[in-house]
Amino acid sequence: MKTFSIKVDPLTGEDYYEVYLRGRALMNDPHLNKGSAFTPEERLSLDLDGLLRSGVSSMDSQLERGLESYRRKPDDLERYLFLIGLQDRSEPLFYRLLVDNLPEMVPVVYTPTVGQACLQLSHIQRRFRGIYINPENIANIDHILQSVSLPQVNLIVVTDGERILGLGDLGSDGMGIPVGKVSLYVAAGGLHPAVCLPMSLDVGTNNERLLKDPLYLGYRHPRLRGAEYEDFIEKFVLGIRRNFPDALLQWEDFAKQTAFKNLERYRSRIPSFNDDIQGTGATALSVLMTAMRIKKSSFKEQRYVIVGLGQAGTGIGLNIRAALKQEGLSEEDIRARIFAVEQQGLLMEDDPKLEGPQRPFAQHRASVEGWTLDAPGTITLQDVVRNAKPTVLIGVTAKRGLFSPAILAEVAKHTERPIVLALSNPTAKTECTPMEVAQATDGRGLMATGSPFDPLEWKGRTLYASQCNNMYIFPGLGLGALVAKATKVTDAMFLAGSRAISALITPEQEAQGKLLPEMKDIRRVSAAVAKAVAIEARDSGLGRLVDDSTYERLIARAQWDPQYTPYRPGPLHP
Repeated sequence: MKTFSIKVDPLTGEDYYEVYLRGRALMNDPHLNKGSAFTPEERLSLDLDGLLRSGVSSMDSQLERGLESYRRKPDDLERYLFLIGLQDRSEPLFYRLLVDNLPEMVPVVYTPTVGQACLQLSHIQRRFRGIYINPENIANIDHILQSVSLPQVNLIVVTDGERILGLGDLGSDGMGIPVGKVSLYVAAGGLHPAVCLPMSLDVGTNNERLLKDPLYLGYRHPRLRGAEYEDFIEKFVLGIRRNFPDALLQWEDFAKQTAFKNLERYRSRIPSFNDDIQGTGATALSVLMTAMRIKKSSFKEQRYVIVGLGQAGTGIGLNIRAALKQEGLSEEDIRARIFAVEQQGLLMEDDPKLEGPQRPFAQHRASVEGWTLDAPGTITLQDVVRNAKPTVLIGVTAKRGLFSPAILAEVAKHTERPIVLALSNPTAKTECTPMEVAQATDGRGLMATGSPFDPLEWKGRTLYASQCNNMYIFPGLGLGALVAKATKVTDAMFLAGSRAISALITPEQEAQGKLLPEMKDIRRVSAAVAKAVAIEARDSGLGRLVDDSTYERLIARAQWDPQYTPYRPGPLHP
């Protein structure tokens, strides 16, 4: 049953919520609860009189109280629990606090702290959020989705919990990721929380720790595989199409073997994308676009080494390939510029471990003839760096220190401004630190990291490492696709978003070596990405036929500002 509807007064033009709850039930609804900020009129008309203390607070005074409590917490996990608790009590207040303190709170409400929370989620569970679908209730998916109390559902973030960050299979404890991603869609992109739904596909877990944990709350069976899993996903997608036909679906933290398959199978059947593949690739591409301007160079003048060809590494590689293709290079010219390294070493076309999405990056044997190797039969990262002479080094491996001083120094030999993307989270798993890059390149390196690092003082200069956070792309992409009513999410939309992000970097920021906009400007970034995506959707025949200025106006109107909206009582059973 829906708990409220968003309305406009036809006489005065006032925005208000028509509310279908009363009294304590209203105060227990996080979408609607204002706590001490309910007005005297609302208290009388919504049966709240006597349930609240007499003082009426402003949101500002509530924020002051909340920030004071937040900063008293002893560590980030306790701060995470405080923020989730606030979200469970009052979403408008939670989002106002988050939006006003994004640089401070994003690492708590999402990576890296959300990973720590997911590892313990069954032990720290306070209140369930979102929807859980499992093999025992998938037959009832229509009833489950029809029971969602939101006014409407436009965005769904879903995971099956098999590859949560760099932590592996966490089963339904991985629900912390969709919940966190929805928070970023709202705080960074401006989507209204009342149209966003986190979901868990709880298809079991192969994590023995969870299966043996008496407090684990998930489906206590080994993971579905093969035809059973594919049938489950098909029923899920069909359920979404029937019940939320206008929704955009984001696949999140699926294992590599299912992530690519789900993306390709469903991207033309339902508006959908995979942020781990496409979002990571698009954000990294934006970083590289800015770096090319700083270097006064082009993509085709660089040589790239990508270490770790999972979802993120493959997504980055595909985006680099697209940029090189736009600059007129042939398939073989592109292959000669991108060197992909996995656990077994440089990917070769005759490698029996080669997986489908990795094939465009595999090298021919003839291309490495004459290379000097440390040991015959294996081409290591050190061998690749020495022989391929890369100017761009990218790591998504979760292996701390993989980019050693010797490797960084070797890259620095081949270009005046080496580009290093050490993108693994958290900080403890980064391939190298900004200080290590500065030392190896004498401060000449351009760097982006997965986790945030403070600016670094180096020989009288301040060096910056931009945080290559997918938050720069996915909230704006989702907003733009929804405003445009796009029937499909395409690679060209991500490319348009990458260009929009990079275009926001000022010449002054480029002179400082900054590769991405400031995090504090994330809503402006999301608006620019949304406009670029909407225009691309329109121009490719997949979106609404409205002009650029109309899209700009619609996107600005769609970005929700977390404030309390006036309430009016509606019928108890709408």
